[in-house]
Amino acid sequence: MQLHISPSMRSITISSSSNNGFIDSMKIKVAARHISYRTLFHTILILAFLLPFVFILTAVVTLEGVNKCSSFDCLGRRLGPRLLGRVDDSGRLVKDFYKILNQVKNEEIPDGVKLPASFNHLVSEMKNNQYDARTFAFMLRAMMEKLEREIRESKFAELMNKHFAASSIPKSIHCLSLRLTDEYSSNAHARTQLPSPEFLPLLSDNSYHHFVLSTDNILAASVVVTSTVQSSLKPDRIVFHIITDKKTYAGMHSWFALNPASPAIVEVKGVHQFDWLTRENVPVLEAVENHNGIRDYYHGNHIAGANLSDTTPRRFASKLQARSPKYISLLNHLRIYIPELFPNLDKVVFLDDDVVIQHDLSPLWEIDLKGKVNGAVETCKGEDEWVMSKHLKNYFNFSHPLIAKNLDPDECAWAYGMNIFDLHAWRKTNIRETYHSWMKENLKSNLTMWKLGTLPPALIAFKGHVHPIDPFWHMLGLGYQNNTNIESVKKAAVIHYNGQSKPWLEIGFEHLRPFWTKYVNYSNDFIRNCHILDSV
Repeated sequence: MQLHISPSMRSITISSSSNNGFIDSMKIKVAARHISYRTLFHTILILAFLLPFVFILTAVVTLEGVNKCSSFDCLGRRLGPRLLGRVDDSGRLVKDFYKILNQVKNEEIPDGVKLPASFNHLVSEMKNNQYDARTFAFMLRAMMEKLEREIRESKFAELMNKHFAASSIPKSIHCLSLRLTDEYSSNAHARTQLPSPEFLPLLSDNSYHHFVLSTDNILAASVVVTSTVQSSLKPDRIVFHIITDKKTYAGMHSWFALNPASPAIVEVKGVHQFDWLTRENVPVLEAVENHNGIRDYYHGNHIAGANLSDTTPRRFASKLQARSPKYISLLNHLRIYIPELFPNLDKVVFLDDDVVIQHDLSPLWEIDLKGKVNGAVETCKGEDEWVMSKHLKNYFNFSHPLIAKNLDPDECAWAYGMNIFDLHAWRKTNIRETYHSWMKENLKSNLTMWKLGTLPPALIAFKGHVHPIDPFWHMLGLGYQNNTNIESVKKAAVIHYNGQSKPWLEIGFEHLRPFWTKYVNYSNDFIRNCHILDSV
């Protein structure tokens, strides 16, 4: 290329010769009136420097098909990175790979296909076998689906193992019961009358605060009583009525005879010691305990017949919890008979054995229930959406015509485990009869109306008889909610380890267990000899 400027600076000629001998020239005339000579001179120098590069880039772009671009915007997008020395095709590659993934998404994976054991093996096989993008996408999908299946299967296995752990009696607690039962037969102090004769009139004195606890777990009962007494501002006004089964009675009596909860008064009675509690008066519960289908449901193989592919781990866990053997235990249903079991009492607070008392409960007796029978915390309102989001639809099968006809699925549920019962008002109702009739209907329907133990029939029987109380009095979910707010736990009057992860089990949540273990007397000989400390 040659550049020739006329002496007068009025014109510029640019010429170039090609390989075939022809000469191309271009003549530019300069209008001096509009552009100064100096400006024009510098402009021409810059053009002369850039033109060879423009010609070369134009040729490259043409070879790559950029000539298909129909706008300067398109050309700029392609030329810009090259002019700056940068080329980034990552966006195009991602789009191409996404297209390939969509293509292999719905294709069948051949049986017996050998999948790499890890991502590193996959990369190695790609390198060795020269996989194309489609083969890589296919192998990646197959590996991920296999991993998802394995995780799902292991989750269901974990839930089953947890269910068995929750349903069994730990060796240490079984040891405690056996040793205390043996003590009852050999130690006169363990057979001391509970309470002593001078305190017997107080068992029916309505000026005292009466608590009812129904359990066969001696260790759990000791924590409930100890935490209640230690948290009370008036422990000398507390009377505990502990009801247990025949096999646990001797051990339970021994514990509280040898470890009195003074100044509180403790009464221990077995179900066999209640004259009213006969088979004739509880025919429904006898049917529940002896019905073969019912026993198979609660004690049988929970995996057999279950379609795990159509359920989620959370739903499966809920079904397992509903099949806990405790739900067919007479002790679990005894609360519905409290007015008959304690005919001289007007008001009691019922406690489950998996609760811990952290504040004085005497104000509960001052709550005006406004003529209602049951003071309870509602479980459809609260910050914890998992624990405090329970409506009737969470407990009942609303596809059953009787349930759909009689209940509202969006009605708020309430908590069992810490309840104020006005027995005087209760005796004027037909709550027990309603409970029995709905239990019979559920048995007739082969448990298709509800699955979960004692709460569903109670939700029906107490309908219209519940007075909501402040959630401060009863915090739930410590047995199945791993993310329980610790500050909320500290503030609650009663914390409830409802769920499978009881604090006395190895599957209990470590960060929630100390709220329970602080009330276990680890210096006690029976506790130490049964290695309770080691097990929790």
